[in-house]
Amino acid sequence: MKKRVVVALGHRALGTTLPEQKEAVKKTSKIIADLIMNGCQVAITHSNAPQVGMIHTAMNEFGKAHQDYTAAPMSVCSAMSQGYIGYDLQNGIREELLNRGIYRTVSTILTQVIVDPYDEAFYTPTKVLGRYMNAEEANEERKKGNYVVEEPGKGFRRIVSAPNPVSIVEIDAIKALLDADQIVVACGGGGIPVLKQDNHLKGASAVIEKDLTAGKLAEEVDADELLILTSVEKVKINMGRPQEEELGEITIEQARQYMEEGHFGEYNMLPKFSASVAFIEKREGRRALITSFDKLEDALKGRTGTIIK
Repeated sequence: MKKRVVVALGHRALGTTLPEQKEAVKKTSKIIADLIMNGCQVAITHSNAPQVGMIHTAMNEFGKAHQDYTAAPMSVCSAMSQGYIGYDLQNGIREELLNRGIYRTVSTILTQVIVDPYDEAFYTPTKVLGRYMNAEEANEERKKGNYVVEEPGKGFRRIVSAPNPVSIVEIDAIKALLDADQIVVACGGGGIPVLKQDNHLKGASAVIEKDLTAGKLAEEVDADELLILTSVEKVKINMGRPQEEELGEITIEQARQYMEEGHFGEYNMLPKFSASVAFIEKREGRRALITSFDKLEDALKGRTGTIIK
């Protein structure tokens, strides 16, 4: 059987602007093609913070300029970001594979992820996004029931919750494509956050932590490996102290210990470790690899990266 891998692409694998994204995807496509050539079945998930912020800002500005249009909800902005990021990824990967003489369908699944309406995150929003607003605009957002935060000297920005993923709505479609040896782009940006109300799915004003959804995706498709591509070659503990240390290969027991000791930022490395541990402990033989985008080739050969087993 082929090795099943979930690849979580960070910001550097996508860039920020449209031209940056197109250039970044060319490099990303080579990495994915290498995995395919090495006999892997691949599901890809990705970050979307700059993209969803851009879409949210653009849609709100359009709504302000055109009276008959309303501002777009966060769930809709998330869906739009999945679509256009997936569009670039699937075309880039398809082209790279065809250049190597490989034909394989690449599909993007607009993916909804159910969140718990009673998740404590809804009471303490943390994710800042969108453009800067003046005090009057910020008050209008508050009247709508939205949270805003002031950044001194810059203005006000919208702030949304980051609930944990509970389940992936389109998981059966994702599994079917992987079982058919196809390449899947899914759960972009942590997934479109939705609340389940009987048979109705209602979009939530939130942004799900993408690394936690990547771990959930890897778990639900029964992957063998979770690859998290980020901004550092190796994760460090005791950052900025004399005893600063890079982590190579560690066990999930060690990973839990470092998490409990508070070595990782709550919105940086901690979600990556939490996702990795939750994924690995569900089945023997799994592993997670955390490394930088440009060091993945060496990391897969055991030369670098942080490996949790």
